[in-house]
Amino acid sequence: MRKIKAQLFISLDGVVEAPDQWHFPYFDEEMGAAVDATLGRADTLLLGRRTYDSFAGAWPGREAAGGEDAPFAKVLGDARKIVVSNSRLDFTWRNSEQLVGDLTTAVTALKNEPAAADTPVWISGSVSVVRQLVAAGLLDELNLLLHPIAVRNGMRLFEEDAPAIPLELVSADTFRTGVLNLSYAVATAPGEGTYEDAKTHLPQH
Repeated sequence: MRKIKAQLFISLDGVVEAPDQWHFPYFDEEMGAAVDATLGRADTLLLGRRTYDSFAGAWPGREAAGGEDAPFAKVLGDARKIVVSNSRLDFTWRNSEQLVGDLTTAVTALKNEPAAADTPVWISGSVSVVRQLVAAGLLDELNLLLHPIAVRNGMRLFEEDAPAIPLELVSADTFRTGVLNLSYAVATAPGEGTYEDAKTHLPQH
């Protein structure tokens, strides 16, 4: 069974919108390696329409230009790209297709496709898609590159007035820039707990 994993750039106050406005000062070799280990190895990408439009408007031209980012652009171009949209789409970027039918049904079928070990389907950005898959219990891993900046405005990853989502930390790394590379799995509920329980763990003086 294929795993579905999502990678997002996120600020300290939870903003994931328009990372191109605040993200690049923190992009160094360590973050480049982290992105290469995920999107740079992907054979299948699941993308929301806005993220796809952003990618399709940039990466084909970068591949054609043959610059330093051309090899990464080629990986994205060669990958199968499944786009989630309620409107009919026409594609010019190779290996692109529109997701057919209900999102959760289609992703369940995608998870059941045969695949080599360690070849997950990756989501980049695409906040609406991530939210829906978390709610449906279909997201296996959430990779957050947490930047040490409070953006103060913009869309946040988790919407308000929705049920709590317990997460289990799978791995954590700290980059020289102060960025935290955090990977989480959706966990079961943490159980009951009160201050009376917590105070038993306080130091005794």
